[in-house]
Amino acid sequence: MHDLSHYGLSRDRGFLSAVEIDDVLLPDDFAEVEDAAAILSGLVTTGRVRHWLKALPLPDIDGFLASADDAAIGVAMVRYSFLVQAYVWGEPTAPDTLPANLAIPFVALSDAIGFPPVMNYAGYVLDNWFRLDKSGPIALDNLVMDQHFAGGQDENWFVLIHVAIEAIAGRALALGVDLVKASDAGDAARVEALLIEMNGVWDEINAIFDRMVEKCEPYIYFNRVRPYINGWKNNPAMPDGLVYEGVAQFAGKPQALRGQTGSQSSIVPTMDALFQVTHTTDELREFLAELHHYRPRQHRAFIEDMQAASHLRDFAKTQGQPLKDAFNACVEQVARFRSRHLEYAAAYINKQASDAKGNDPDVGTGGTPFMKYLKKHRDENRAQVI
Repeated sequence: MHDLSHYGLSRDRGFLSAVEIDDVLLPDDFAEVEDAAAILSGLVTTGRVRHWLKALPLPDIDGFLASADDAAIGVAMVRYSFLVQAYVWGEPTAPDTLPANLAIPFVALSDAIGFPPVMNYAGYVLDNWFRLDKSGPIALDNLVMDQHFAGGQDENWFVLIHVAIEAIAGRALALGVDLVKASDAGDAARVEALLIEMNGVWDEINAIFDRMVEKCEPYIYFNRVRPYINGWKNNPAMPDGLVYEGVAQFAGKPQALRGQTGSQSSIVPTMDALFQVTHTTDELREFLAELHHYRPRQHRAFIEDMQAASHLRDFAKTQGQPLKDAFNACVEQVARFRSRHLEYAAAYINKQASDAKGNDPDVGTGGTPFMKYLKKHRDENRAQVI
């Protein structure tokens, strides 16, 4: 198992971008794109956001990709992700076609990063933040969400809770690598100590997750935040998907793609891989397997390598009760996280009233009937103690 740096990850940031978005400058070629992104909430408010976005110039995207670093490509992806989602969902009726001036650069950027051309968790959360005080921590009282749809406290808080969780989880990822190595070496004392430390990290993660309700109100989330992050697969508002105009590889055929969802975060899949937690076949498991390809390449590689490398459960089973207790405490912490996710899914989505924009309270932004499967996966997680 490689160290975190091999995958572009770090103990301090986990899966978050290594460079903060306010420290990245795009070429002058992107000036009008960035101007539109900066006033996107205003463009949406006009009621004719497509009129304005259709007029944006097409930058030299091939030239940009030939010389841009990962940070610049990530920031360009943030801008286009928001512009595309606003184009699709910013008016009452969804379109059939994404115009070439948005489709061509969006697909090129997606191809460069290695995931489908639709907003995902990386563009919405992982690359979309900065610290106010650069000498301070990645913590809720020092964070700003950079790019918005409608804007406001609820949208900010929803994203920044995720950013803060991802930052803390960097320590869990580092501990995961250490646990694989220590269990392979048969070092029971170190494994137990690392599991106890992991349990403490998960206390911090769950404490941050519990704070979602402080500044993100369910009605506002469902009606003012969630509509913009829906995808175009299993969505009755777009039954055939979306045509990406001018993109040769799609040959004019509509593409049906999943929407942005917290299930694209790589934290829980990493923990499942580390603790060798498995789930029986169901619609959510198949959905999550599909979502794996919506992650950046390096994040996928980290999860896959963790899954292949970890024999932690097998090792723990051969050890004394204190080590088993430490292992079980960590498994329960992830189940606790899943329980809170289930509670939020019920309050923020399932109990809300439907509307006419494909914002179905029984279907997640990724396009699945999520409630029963979230509970099932939580219960399966909790049951796999030793």
